[in-house]
Amino acid sequence: MIRSLATALIALVLLALAPAAAAQKRIALTFDDTPRAVGAFFTKEERSKRLVAALRKARVEQAAFFVNPGKVQAPGDEAVVDRYVRAGHVIADHSFSHPHLNQLAVADYLADIDKAEAWLKPRLGRRPWFRYPFLDEGGRDKAKRDAVRAGLAERGLTNGYVTAEGSDWNIEQLTIEAKKAGKAIDMAALRDLYVETHVQAADFADALMIKTIGRSPPHVMLLHETDIAALYIADLVKALRADGWEIVTADVAYSDPLKTAAPDVPSANGTLTELLAWEKGLPAPRWYERNDLRIANPLFAERVLHEKPQ
Repeated sequence: MIRSLATALIALVLLALAPAAAAQKRIALTFDDTPRAVGAFFTKEERSKRLVAALRKARVEQAAFFVNPGKVQAPGDEAVVDRYVRAGHVIADHSFSHPHLNQLAVADYLADIDKAEAWLKPRLGRRPWFRYPFLDEGGRDKAKRDAVRAGLAERGLTNGYVTAEGSDWNIEQLTIEAKKAGKAIDMAALRDLYVETHVQAADFADALMIKTIGRSPPHVMLLHETDIAALYIADLVKALRADGWEIVTADVAYSDPLKTAAPDVPSANGTLTELLAWEKGLPAPRWYERNDLRIANPLFAERVLHEKPQ
């Protein structure tokens, strides 16, 4: 009797611990280029309303939208940003005009950031994070990289880094081009490709980060404010959870010690996962394979457009 009671007690303890064990993989959702240009299917207003509704349906407490205030031009653009904040999401700096750092002088680049901050600081939901457009920290120009890093610190801004990405911007662009060309788009296949790509990207990043730093941090997924996201973000969240991921807030993700990481590698262009792995000396490839457009584009053509490989 005592042995059976002990066995039952152990089973109950293991059952209680199971959800915690299953939630070891954590990821926050972030969207770049807000307010983004019109995509393949919706107006800007329609897209933002759909995206807010889909995130609510998927029970995503908080996503982060990285804003380019220089794109706030047409009537309704400001309302798009406000809509995300009213829904409980947060906004942060993605520069004013979305420039490449390797194409600007340090002073001009920092001035562009200051212009964005002037627009963002008075707004509700603002966070002191800056995400480099194109994830470009200056290419191989170490002096420029370090000068901008110092400039961000002086401004009280931290790096809005990315750890996982699947080049959703490319999926969007291929979809726009197919729509303009009048090609038949298999929407179910588009959904499946989008979801599958980003779940795989998250798993790749987690495995590489464990090899690199010895733990699974709260990850940050790079997405864009696209029509594809408005259509399928709820499907992606469902698939991530089925794969063992817990969706956390951007606030949680950016409270991790990784926020102070400053990898010193020959070229600071890419995810933080890639840069840290490179700094540690792990061999390439240090990026998810579908970020290589030579792989991604034929896959899109075959699966979404049902075009035979050439």
